[in-house]
Amino acid sequence: MSRVTSSEVKEIIDTELTDSRISVFITGASKLVDNTLVGKGLDEDTLKEIERWLAAHNVAATHERQAIHEKAGPAEQRFSDIFGQGLLSTTWGQMAISLDTTGTLQDIAHHRREIKFKAVPE
Repeated sequence: MSRVTSSEVKEIIDTELTDSRISVFITGASKLVDNTLVGKGLDEDTLKEIERWLAAHNVAATHERQAIHEKAGPAEQRFSDIFGQGLLSTTWGQMAISLDTTGTLQDIAHHRREIKFKAVPE
């Protein structure tokens, strides 16, 4: 179940998307938090805040791309994906990474994966 509302997401990102459209991005953010951060020692308030920033990142990465340079004539526009890919591509994703003191989102952002081996006795 999601920890944040569309209104809470709109507090940190300017968007004209409807609440029902934003809820799709919240669902994705919630699943990422549930699957990667729950049980790693972060309190519910921190998980909620990370989920809010991840939802805003999801909006920014698709519908409200973050312009870092605009020019009037002849028209020119550059977007924030020059910072990196994935969570690093928006300031909202970068904030989510900084709120995660476990380093899990940092590892995801830099494509570091944890590999576990398990010995199973015969």
